[in-house]
Amino acid sequence: MLMTKAPIADPALLNIPVGARILGMRRIVSLVYAGHDVTPLWNELMQRVTADPTAAAAFLDMAIILQTLGRSNEARQILKNAVQMRRDYCVVHGNGTGPRILAFVTEGDFMANTPIDFLLAGSDCVLWLHYVDLQTFALVDLPEHDIAFMAIGESTENAPLLAHMQTLLAKFDGPVMNRNPGLIARLTRDGVSAMLANEPSILSPFTYRVSHAHLMAVAMGVKRLDDCAPGLDYPLVVRPISTHAGNGMERITDSVELVTFLKAQPAPELYVAPFIDFRGSDGFYNKQRIVFINGKAFASHMALSDHWIVHYLSAGMEQSAAKRAAEQAWMENFDQDFAVRHKESFAALCRHIQLDYFGIDCAELSDGRLLVFELDVAMVVHDMDDPGVYPYKQGAMRKLFDGFVNAARQKAAAALGKAS
Repeated sequence: MLMTKAPIADPALLNIPVGARILGMRRIVSLVYAGHDVTPLWNELMQRVTADPTAAAAFLDMAIILQTLGRSNEARQILKNAVQMRRDYCVVHGNGTGPRILAFVTEGDFMANTPIDFLLAGSDCVLWLHYVDLQTFALVDLPEHDIAFMAIGESTENAPLLAHMQTLLAKFDGPVMNRNPGLIARLTRDGVSAMLANEPSILSPFTYRVSHAHLMAVAMGVKRLDDCAPGLDYPLVVRPISTHAGNGMERITDSVELVTFLKAQPAPELYVAPFIDFRGSDGFYNKQRIVFINGKAFASHMALSDHWIVHYLSAGMEQSAAKRAAEQAWMENFDQDFAVRHKESFAALCRHIQLDYFGIDCAELSDGRLLVFELDVAMVVHDMDDPGVYPYKQGAMRKLFDGFVNAARQKAAAALGKAS
C-alpha cells in the first residue's frame, strides 16, 4: 500500500540500512552546478571509506562527484567497486512518506540511466537504485517498493543488458513504468528516424549508420556518398554512435572537411544525417526539450543559440533577458500554445514510442512541422537553474515533477486495485 503523508521519518523507520543511504545524483550535482566547493564533502567521504573500506554508499557518492567533475574513468572504477559491494542504494526525498520507487539501473555515466533522482525533487519519495548486469539472473530480494521503473537507457553498451532485462521483467510480478526494455532498445538515432519517417507532422531526418572505412572511401572519392547513405548530400551531420550532448558531432560541407573529420575521429562507426537549418525568424537556432509522462507533454527547457549545436549552458541564456523572456513565454503558455500546435505530432510520438516516460529534443520548423533531433529515456531534466535569474522555471518544473510522481502513484494504485 502507498505510504501517506506523515511527519519526517527516521531512516530506520523506513527500513533503510545505514550502509545503503546515499546523497545521490541530484544533491551532489546541484552543489557543483551552483558553484559550491565539494572538497569538504569529498574529504568527509574519504574519511568514511578510510575508516570502513566496505562503506559502499560513500564510494557511490564519490563516484557521482567524480562524474560531475568530468573525471569519468575514475568515477567508473569507483562505481564498479561500490556495486561489487552492494547492489541497492537509497535516496530519501523530503520526509520519505511518498511512493517508494525502485529503479533498475546499470553502471555507467549520467546518460546510462534515466536520472530519476532529479525527477523526484521536492517530493517525499523514497528512491531505491538496484544495479543489474548480465550476471543478474533474477529480480529477487529487492527493497520494499510500491512501483519499479526500468531506468536503463538505450546505447550500444546497454543493448545486451536491455535484451536480458526483457527476459527478467517478463517474469517480474509487480507494476513497472517503462516495463518493456525492447521499446527502449529501439530508440537508436536511426531507429527513431525510421519509426517517424512517415509522419507528416514530424521531420526526423533519415539517419544512417556508416563505417569509418566507408566514409573515408567517400571522402577520398573512391565511393559516392549515395552508396553509403542513399539520397544524402552535403551538408551532413556526422557523429560517433552512442554519443550525446553534441560530443564528436560536426557539420560537414564537402569531402575535404570529411577527410579532416575522419582523420581526427577514430570511432569505427558513425551516424550520418542531413543537416537541417532550423533557425527561426529571429536568426537563432531554437531547441526545446519536452518530456512525455503517460502520454502528456511537459515543457522542460528551451534554448536559443547562435550556433547550430544548441546547448543550454553555452547558449547565453543567463546573459540575455530577451532569450529568457522567450523561454518564459514558451514554458508558461506551453499547454495552450505549443502543445496545441503540435498535438498531432505529440500523439504520433506516443503512438510509436509506447513508453510511460521519455523525452525529446526538438525544434519548430517554419512549415509547422516538429523537427525531432533526439528521443531518449535518459535525458537530464532538472530544476537547478538559479531561481533569481530564472524565476519562471520553478512552476514549470514543479508541474513536470508532480506529473511524474502522480504517474508513479497512479500506476502503483492501479496494480494494487487489481490485486485486491
